[in-house]
Amino acid sequence: MKNKLRAVIEDNTTKSGRLFDYFIQILILISLIAFSIETLPNNSSETKNALRFLEIFSVSVFSIEYVLRIYVAKNPFKYIFSFYGIIDLLAILPFYLKAAIDLRALRAFRIFRIFRALKLIRYNKALNRFNVAAKIVKEEMVLFFIVTAILIFISASGIYFFENEAQPESFSSIFHSIWWAVLTLTTVGYGDTYPITIGGKIFTFFVLIIGIGVVTVPAGLVATALTKARQVEEEDQN
Repeated sequence: MKNKLRAVIEDNTTKSGRLFDYFIQILILISLIAFSIETLPNNSSETKNALRFLEIFSVSVFSIEYVLRIYVAKNPFKYIFSFYGIIDLLAILPFYLKAAIDLRALRAFRIFRIFRALKLIRYNKALNRFNVAAKIVKEEMVLFFIVTAILIFISASGIYFFENEAQPESFSSIFHSIWWAVLTLTTVGYGDTYPITIGGKIFTFFVLIIGIGVVTVPAGLVATALTKARQVEEEDQN
């Protein structure tokens, strides 16, 4: 019985496995649409009742699926603490805890369950390439984030000393200046805080120049890593 269930739940290369996957994915999409409709103002009582029924039905199905995945897993604890296991739990947890604490926002995490659909054969190679690319670029990305954190601190410190006297409300401390540093280095620039002194403007110019590199470096690293991953894949095939 366990082997038969495993073939349906975990093996999407079989007809029954694909049908099960498609059913779950469609139910996930429907539940996400229902979750979004719930946020609309002035929903009628009939709509609220229909949404409540749909939520009970989807959570019941997801709960049964979660229990069955634990049952058929060769290593249940490995599944429970895996990425998919945690997402599966977050998909149903808000429903059972709603009496004690409002965790309805966590239902949005159901979107991550769509990743299960990507386990279908035509996406397997792409997922594997991303996995290989992540391993290739791991050290560079760690170094990049460390350097970025240092740049954010330096930027926050610099703008604080330039702008604190002129704008004590916006740049009252280095901690308050970190918000400006993040927005400027990422070139987002919401415009809620900006320099007004000559020194602050000159300093901001250099921070923006550095910020262009901060934005482009990760894209270049990932693109290079994916190219290497594709080469590794082709070498393995040959």
